[in-house]
Amino acid sequence: MLVKWIRCGVLDRPGFERGQRRWAALREQPGFRGQGGGWSRSQPGVAHLFAFWDGQRAYDAFMAGPHDGLATAQRGTFEMLGTRLFEHRLDVKVGFEPLFTDADLLRVALCNVRPDRVDHFTLMQQRVWNPAMAGSPGMLRGLFGQGDRDDFLVLSMWDSSTEHGKYRESAVSRLSERAELDDDVLSVAGDMVDVVPTWTL
Repeated sequence: MLVKWIRCGVLDRPGFERGQRRWAALREQPGFRGQGGGWSRSQPGVAHLFAFWDGQRAYDAFMAGPHDGLATAQRGTFEMLGTRLFEHRLDVKVGFEPLFTDADLLRVALCNVRPDRVDHFTLMQQRVWNPAMAGSPGMLRGLFGQGDRDDFLVLSMWDSSTEHGKYRESAVSRLSERAELDDDVLSVAGDMVDVVPTWTL
């Protein structure tokens, strides 16, 4: 599965919201699995969207065909801050599906990993981080994906910010030390995203 992460700086919020409804046409595209997102908690006016495709071929066909026509509805309402593609590597809970309807909060982390530590980082994700998150109350589902360089995406969906806060306070520091995170990564950037239900496809 291919994951596309889109970040937008929204200039015209009502216009952007109206244009977002046009993307419902994605449901008719071969290989499209789902899309959702919402507003950044830390950066006012920044929207995050996550789109899921069966693979590169289906995504490339969409980009070469209907994409530009659908995108015209939002032209001028935002500035593109970045798009990234990731290949799904691991589920955080078994049987990940790109469902957003029960999620209130998304936690997204982008990890830039030292080239000689990629194998260790991936192993720690599997053995340390994933079981801890999967066992946390309120954590619904998540995935671990790899970009075209030594960049990795960790996306988790939570039923409330309260439950995520409990996990963060009780576990993150301990897990970071156990997984030797500081030795593995050059940088970690992330955000908390309040899900907008009307953006879910």
